[in-house]
Amino acid sequence: MEKTASRTRSLVGLVPEAGTERLSEPAHPAMIRVTLQRYPLNVTSQLEARLSTVLGGRTSAALNRGLGLQTVGDLLAHYPRRYAHRGELTALATLPLEENVTMVAEVLGVKERSMRSRKGNILEVTITDGSGLLTLTFFNQPWRVRDLKPGVRGIFAGKVSEYKGIRQLAHPDYELFDEDDSLHGTDAKTWASTPIPIYPATSTVASWQLQKSIAVVLDTLGDLADPLPPGVAAQRHLLDFRTALEKIHRPTEDADWKAARSSLRFQEAFLLQLALLEQRAVIRSQEATSRSSSPGGLLEQFDARLEFKLTSAQTQVGLEVAKDLAGSAPMNRLLQGEVGSGKTLVALRAMLTVAESGGQSALLAPTEVLAAQHLRSIARILGPELSAKLRPTLITGGLGVAERRKATLATVTGDARIVVGTHALLSENVEFFDLGLVVIDEQHRFGVEQREKLRLKGTRPPHVLVLTATPIPRTVAMTVFGDLEISTIAELPSGRAGIESFVVPLAEKPSWGDRIWQRIAEEVAAGRQAFVVCPAIDPSHSEGELEDAEGGSSTVVETLEALRKNPALKSARIEAVHGRLPSEEKDSIMRAFAEGAIDVLVATTVIEVGVDVPNATVMAVMDADRFGVSQLHQLRGRVGRGSAKGLCLLVTSAPEGTLGRERVEAVAATLDGFELAQKDLELRKEGDVLGSLQSGGRSSLKLLRVIKDADLILDARKAAESVLASDPKLAGHPALRQALDRRLDPEERDFLSKS
Repeated sequence: MEKTASRTRSLVGLVPEAGTERLSEPAHPAMIRVTLQRYPLNVTSQLEARLSTVLGGRTSAALNRGLGLQTVGDLLAHYPRRYAHRGELTALATLPLEENVTMVAEVLGVKERSMRSRKGNILEVTITDGSGLLTLTFFNQPWRVRDLKPGVRGIFAGKVSEYKGIRQLAHPDYELFDEDDSLHGTDAKTWASTPIPIYPATSTVASWQLQKSIAVVLDTLGDLADPLPPGVAAQRHLLDFRTALEKIHRPTEDADWKAARSSLRFQEAFLLQLALLEQRAVIRSQEATSRSSSPGGLLEQFDARLEFKLTSAQTQVGLEVAKDLAGSAPMNRLLQGEVGSGKTLVALRAMLTVAESGGQSALLAPTEVLAAQHLRSIARILGPELSAKLRPTLITGGLGVAERRKATLATVTGDARIVVGTHALLSENVEFFDLGLVVIDEQHRFGVEQREKLRLKGTRPPHVLVLTATPIPRTVAMTVFGDLEISTIAELPSGRAGIESFVVPLAEKPSWGDRIWQRIAEEVAAGRQAFVVCPAIDPSHSEGELEDAEGGSSTVVETLEALRKNPALKSARIEAVHGRLPSEEKDSIMRAFAEGAIDVLVATTVIEVGVDVPNATVMAVMDADRFGVSQLHQLRGRVGRGSAKGLCLLVTSAPEGTLGRERVEAVAATLDGFELAQKDLELRKEGDVLGSLQSGGRSSLKLLRVIKDADLILDARKAAESVLASDPKLAGHPALRQALDRRLDPEERDFLSKS
């Protein structure tokens, strides 16, 4: 009776006693009966039921605290990350240090010894995969020798550490296979080949605890209506929802979980595309003010004074934007293009179209440096006559009181037809007379709430044009920006000499360090300018994007001092710019650099986007492994913008084979931003990419993978379009409507409504 009570407690989430729980045993029947009697479920609300009503308070608290799982649906959507078999072993030599791991292994030997420094003993258990070894270490727990005997196999979980060069798990959790007790009428071959689900777990919630909790939930679960329309599911030979949940969590053979994953993956893609398409329909149902250009108007005057011809891509995208602006529904378009491809010019022409009808445009930039750069560029390209009519105005947090008052007055009266600014545009005291167009530059720098605040400043829904020089792979665009129309500029203006990129591997070639500064000195001597980019301002402040870099970090403060002392650059004018400088000082330095009064600019990533200095021909990115692929591509785009060829030196001390080094080499290998975007997605954790593109948090995708599942996503989108075309409100698909509402929690639905 005591043993039964112990097992019952573990089913509701208590820590397994001494690792003696047997993975092969089913959930205790008595426990399931108690659960059903105490916590009856309404079938229509089964997935929304709180876990505490099924598993008890302690278990549900542990699952919520460790994994954020709160409802039955949350737990059932916590799918296994892989499947093991009782007969297989795990490659122990590849286990990553300082990470929680779960593995199948065999006990090779057991050794007990006394501790030298204090009373007590240490039990060391050696497990093997047949080639590699791993040590399990237990302090003052000699009774474990009764379970951990040579030849026993099981699942072991814990954090991998290293002691005296030997990898170990200290006080791991484990669950042993017991073939004699587990056959229960099945033959040994079937028992050995039954897949074991391995779940994403934490140090406090082990994989087998999740497995047992899910088993209890599945045993209490009634029938579930399939959210997929019958025709959609039948055409693709998909399992119904209830069967798929059963087979993904309790497969009897590998074919079960594979079929279940395929079905649930399509359902996930289908629901996501349906949500995005619904949101697109909502946006299109709103009414905006139509904006069109006219013969002899501002746009025509502007085009007539351009000193260059628009590229064919700029012309095509301009037509797409003009068509949107002339419509009665608000434009909601994403414009992506290579660094320097002329996206801002397309946006400016859209602003002129809006200005012709008396409307205003707001350009939101991520930094004061970029906002000031945009204002200068717009004023220069408009010329004195058009600038006088449109009064381009800057609003940033760094403006003085008098300047700020003047700028906000011009904005609220409508005198300023083009308003450029940073987050300061979002403040309550900035009001517009007739906001007709919102342009978001470098959309990944802004959160959803910030974009929404600006959009709400219009008396009617304004048109929205989102710019990004970070190319987005097609599958990500379909998955995350499926509610936006997408335009692409893939060609660069003529007359640019291009950029050459090289990796400077200081780990293998330390002597190349001096050559960096000699090469910069040569460009300066030829009358050209250079950037030196560092990931940190000083040792206490990093502006690099990543934390997985090898070694230390170059800083602006230290690099500036070193360059000013460098004999090769003794006559060069060297200054620094970074995020801590006052706005006026940053702007002054950037203007001086643009005017050629500074030869070498040492900077952080404040110069990442929008800075246009055609005379800058060389850039050295220090500790380049500390930056992401897209960030390096953006930085590199600051050089080679004139008639002289650009040179980008990616300096790294990261050893070959590391992720940081691989990123740097990927950037050096191509100038194609779209190719790099795909590579970036392959190198980075997909959740991080999707998270940053969405609300800045974790990705909500479960089984869907935007690289591997491109065809499936496209298929799901077509199916979703077909269903919505015949039933826009999903009135004839109640199960689908409910599933879609479950798919979008309030935060996600709020995000979609604002994106």
